[in-house]
Amino acid sequence: MVKINRNIAIGHLACAAAYVIFGINVVVCRDIATDGGDGGVEPIVLFAMRALVAGGLFWLVSLLMPRERVPWKDLLRLAGAGILGLLMPQLTFLHAIAHTTPVDLSVMSTTTPIFTMFVAAIFLKEPITWKKALGVALSFGGILWLILQSSFGGSGATETEPVGIAYCFANYIVFALYLGTCRNLIARYSVVTSMKWMFLVSFVIAVPFALPHLPATDFAAVPGYVWWEIAFMIIFSTFIAYWLVPVGQKRIRPTLVSMYGYLQPIIAIAVAIGTGMDRLTVTKMVAAALVFAGVWVVNRSRAAGAK
Repeated sequence: MVKINRNIAIGHLACAAAYVIFGINVVVCRDIATDGGDGGVEPIVLFAMRALVAGGLFWLVSLLMPRERVPWKDLLRLAGAGILGLLMPQLTFLHAIAHTTPVDLSVMSTTTPIFTMFVAAIFLKEPITWKKALGVALSFGGILWLILQSSFGGSGATETEPVGIAYCFANYIVFALYLGTCRNLIARYSVVTSMKWMFLVSFVIAVPFALPHLPATDFAAVPGYVWWEIAFMIIFSTFIAYWLVPVGQKRIRPTLVSMYGYLQPIIAIAVAIGTGMDRLTVTKMVAAALVFAGVWVVNRSRAAGAK
């Protein structure tokens, strides 16, 4: 009989649930970006709303839990973690989804383990083998194919634009840095303690940039169903999912956490096609095949090196 480590199993379940939510969130955020009223709601304003509500919920929950003392040194580190793990990833994602289709963004999101590999090579001194280099070349060949097709055939709101791909790259790089450099810090404290400080710092930084956009934001023009989508984004994709990720982060390795990113494109593509928001084309399938092949080669190389 196979003995299951309960602690590790909880980590896997937490990551799986979080990335299912993130997959649905891709489609939800695309809808918010395209149907959010005249001019939409600026990404920095959306982020400030997320940080305010989700951070407030974490602080409320913390009142019901034993207080954890956090020294100033770790508060500064949690501030950095908030920037790398919350502020920058969420802002780049919101900008990216406004300029990419859900399928394209989801295909590109599978390269997160590759960026995590580079972070591990820099900070953990993991060697980059020729197999890993080949996998990287294949994956980026697929993304280059998407870029070239978008450059010659993009149509703005309905197709992926190169600027959207650039934001995607920025998103994956900063989140990989977060996964690769903040694990030990996150493991020292409860999820609530780390998240309440990370969200507080992120909100304080975001407010000065969000305030100038508030007068120009016509909240009355935002359709009712978009407000429900914003509620999903704040409660599920921010409060619940960002509670679950540190639970997994404390129990399983960073590379395994990033591997659960494969659930996100599967869910996002299924929902996007099912709702008629996007479609599969030969170009997207060729790009997806190259990207997945590259990631598979990288992961095979990592598995072989672990033996």
